[in-house]
Amino acid sequence: MTVRVFVTGGTFDKEYDELTGTLHFEETHLPEMLRRGRCMLDVQVEVLMMIDSLEMKESHRARVVEACRDAAESRLVITHGTDTMVETAQVLSAALLDKTIVLTGAMVPYAFGSSDGLFNLGSALSFVQTLPAGVYIAMNGRYFTADNVEKNRNVGVFEERG
Repeated sequence: MTVRVFVTGGTFDKEYDELTGTLHFEETHLPEMLRRGRCMLDVQVEVLMMIDSLEMKESHRARVVEACRDAAESRLVITHGTDTMVETAQVLSAALLDKTIVLTGAMVPYAFGSSDGLFNLGSALSFVQTLPAGVYIAMNGRYFTADNVEKNRNVGVFEERG
């Protein structure tokens, strides 16, 4: 089984500029993360964009949907910023693709060393192999369906709506 990972940016891949004190993008950390996690899956990484999810527009989401539709693989993981991950998951769900799609991200950049990104990526890769076709979000060891998830900004976790 081959899993395709689409990179869209988000905190997952941000870097810290010590001179300006800002976060920015350079290259995706996914290949390093897969090596570090000793991933034995056949994973194909494709960078779609490197943007903060707050900058994501309808055209960006349409590009994600198109990439998922065109992918030969039926098991897809998408790295995404957590601020608008739910919106992208809902757009993907509405597209009615007959694939298993798992979105994941990080609250802390991978480059910081104390990131939750490596754990979330591992969880997403596990969930994408076992869940039926549909769109999911995988964060903090849990998965949620696209239609029943929200980001609790008060505590910084994803949870079921309610």
